[in-house]
Amino acid sequence: MHREIHQWHSPSLNKNMEIGIWGNYGFALLMLPTAAADFLEYERFLMMDVLENQINSGKCKVFSINSINSESWLNNKMHPRHKAIRHTQFNSYVYNEVVPFIKSKTSPDTPIYVTGASLGALHSANLYLKRPDLIDGVIAMSGIYELQEYTDGYYDQDVYFNSPVSYLPNLNDEYFLPILRSKHHCHIVTGSGAYENPEGSKTLSSILSSKGIPHELDIWGTDMRHDWPTWRAMLPYYIDSRF
Repeated sequence: MHREIHQWHSPSLNKNMEIGIWGNYGFALLMLPTAAADFLEYERFLMMDVLENQINSGKCKVFSINSINSESWLNNKMHPRHKAIRHTQFNSYVYNEVVPFIKSKTSPDTPIYVTGASLGALHSANLYLKRPDLIDGVIAMSGIYELQEYTDGYYDQDVYFNSPVSYLPNLNDEYFLPILRSKHHCHIVTGSGAYENPEGSKTLSSILSSKGIPHELDIWGTDMRHDWPTWRAMLPYYIDSRF
């Protein structure tokens, strides 16, 4: 399997950020870490192994980036306002740096789909729903789509605008809403086993339905717990059956 590692000093985050690439061609699949991990988390937890056929056959070209959650909502030593600012900077990094980098390594017309599990599911869904003009779809696994679950009661406009279940009900934008309604790859997936919270996915699905945004809600069984074996089963299945 072809593998590359790149890095640059991010103007958005003012720090060095790595990005891994697996594969040569296919649609671009951007992976976001589960919590406070780095760009190699998916490789360490054998996701690239279970995606080997899809990558080597050219169905998808995988890109994986670092999390900055340890500098944001998972950092108990930071003031909540600073956490919110850092989250917004991360969004800018993805939109203004990662997306153009992916286009430079694929083509201007190559679709970009984003995926993540756990806290990475919230980030991936949020990135897609805020900028469907840049990101073409999402596979969000085992997420809770309300940022307040991670803010210890803190709330401001940045928390609101990064919590899909908060801002989506009020989304009436005449530019972005029609784009979202034209897309066909919004997949909200969860298990029902230990430490999973299917209600979080159901809540997001209900709001998406109310806004006329096409999506798929898929709730797997009680044998599927909030852990890597579940996500290693989900992601290859979706890439094979939906793309």
